[in-house]
Amino acid sequence: MDNMHYHHVDVFTQSPFGGNSLAVFPRTHGLSGSQMLTLTQELRHFESIFLEPLGDTNTFRARIFDLVEELDFAGHPLIGAAAVLHSLTNDTQPRQWRFQLAHKSVVAETSETIDGYFASLDQGRPDFLPSTSNSCRARLAAALDLDEDDLSPHHPIEVVSTGLRYLIVPLQRGLERARIVDREFTTLLASFNAQFAYVLDVHCMEGRHWNNDGLTEDVATGSAAGTVGAYAVRHGLVAPEEAFVLHQGRFTGRPSQIRVCASGSRVHVNRVVVGGHIAMVSQGAFHSLPKAGA
Repeated sequence: MDNMHYHHVDVFTQSPFGGNSLAVFPRTHGLSGSQMLTLTQELRHFESIFLEPLGDTNTFRARIFDLVEELDFAGHPLIGAAAVLHSLTNDTQPRQWRFQLAHKSVVAETSETIDGYFASLDQGRPDFLPSTSNSCRARLAAALDLDEDDLSPHHPIEVVSTGLRYLIVPLQRGLERARIVDREFTTLLASFNAQFAYVLDVHCMEGRHWNNDGLTEDVATGSAAGTVGAYAVRHGLVAPEEAFVLHQGRFTGRPSQIRVCASGSRVHVNRVVVGGHIAMVSQGAFHSLPKAGA
């Protein structure tokens, strides 16, 4: 059996050992989902991405796993994967990559920089979803260990999706105190028609996100950044086509910068692009694989 090679990169940072770490497996034909999950759990990055080349040399089937399950979509794995693919070509010119996910196809563009790569991911048209969220502000604030007065009085709680349904929770203060303390947080999110929550300080455009059990804080959440970009344009925090930097990871000791730009209008946001720098950290290989049914 050939060794199963992978690349360790840090996404949304120009320096190794910052940003959001990621394992990229460039060629994984024949691996089962259970094997991919076990490999992800073995490496213990927040997420890993597994690629299978398709007919076109720039097109890949992509499967993304966190430590618990397979995800339909995630931003930082696709951005990191695009950088790894570019590095394998030894091409100094900008490149474009298409990733086929379970329910959508996305395109990433990459360019070489002095200290690594920069990649941008077109997340497509965002969806603003119906929610009863604003009738439950006090309950949601309490679940995040906040007071209702910490929530911004000028911006709604809203569910937005570019592939995953995030409940955007806008704060006017208290980001440093936020944490998930409700053991039934997943059930609470389901009542809002959301899968995850993203807490956003609307004044300094800094956010936080956790696994729904509250035990692990994400360093930098590319999929959520796309929803924040759409939300920011819809509610006048930035103008259409105005690129901004979303900050995340300060409270994990790995500050990250996510570049976001949404286009269209406040009424019809029709496209969101999320990007960032990628630092190449290391390479490795598994000499054996978990059993397919593990």
